[in-house]
Amino acid sequence: MKVVLTGSKPTGTPHLGNYLGMIRPALELAERDEVLCFIADYHALTTLTRGEKVRDLTYQAAATWIALGLDPKKMTLYRQSDVPEVCELAWILACSTSKGLLNRAHAYKAAVAANRLRGRDADTAVNAGLYYYPVLMAADILLPAADLVPVGLDQRQHVEFARDIAGHFNSVYGPILTIPEPLIDERVATVPGIDGRKMSKSYDNVIPLLAPPEQLRKSVMGIVTDSRTSDQPKDPDTDVIFQIYRQIAPDEAVERMQTGLRRGGMGYARTKEDLFTVLVERFAGARKRYRELLPDRPELDRLLLEGAKRVRARAVPVLARVREAVIGEP
Repeated sequence: MKVVLTGSKPTGTPHLGNYLGMIRPALELAERDEVLCFIADYHALTTLTRGEKVRDLTYQAAATWIALGLDPKKMTLYRQSDVPEVCELAWILACSTSKGLLNRAHAYKAAVAANRLRGRDADTAVNAGLYYYPVLMAADILLPAADLVPVGLDQRQHVEFARDIAGHFNSVYGPILTIPEPLIDERVATVPGIDGRKMSKSYDNVIPLLAPPEQLRKSVMGIVTDSRTSDQPKDPDTDVIFQIYRQIAPDEAVERMQTGLRRGGMGYARTKEDLFTVLVERFAGARKRYRELLPDRPELDRLLLEGAKRVRARAVPVLARVREAVIGEP
């Protein structure tokens, strides 16, 4: 069995992109591998400053995972902050990670570019946590000795950094850390949002998967389209509605929409309605389960702490070997 690690930052309501790019692949991998799923509440601190908000979003993320099919008896769900060894390993790794590597991180480069575009100092409003983010991410991956990390194309750099950091550490101290491999689901290399860009909470263009139907409808109907009329042919390969629909609808329905778009006679109002219908029907059970789970915080805490206990059983021996290598004691 491979050890598979996946994680999500609790900075907004879980959405369809989270399910397609992270949750669905993890559930499928759990049929044959050991899958660890963590909620990265420490990572959220780079943008969130209210503890209550972090806590609320963490519970939302936990309830989402379970509602969508995670079985805590078969998979490990835990909260990052319940595994203190992560922060200790992150500091040790930081001391053998070059600043030049962190300068190349996508998030940091984007923040610097935005500042320069506005004529400001390059590091305006860039906190050290944002800059240090890739090291903490590497610690998340390396501590439980993950073999595989499912990611989207835009997140691949996190795994590549973890590989670089682990490789350099091992070259100095010996083969202590497992070198992870990225695992990219080609079905959903990039999930489009309602504005055509990558679906992301930071762009505010998501489809809130487990929201009430009226909120879900508002998001779907807000998908940006062009001015072509219903009788004009459309290219399914570039149509945002179809690119989302094909991920969740039955094969025969996907083929029907694809044919209708190419032939003409299928307007955006109809395809949006079809997408809304399949979203409501497919996730009706998960939506109900989510509403039941979310108020029961003691039970969610129990499951998260139980998961953290299992992960720490894996993490403590790894950290002991690292400590022995760098400071001469386990």
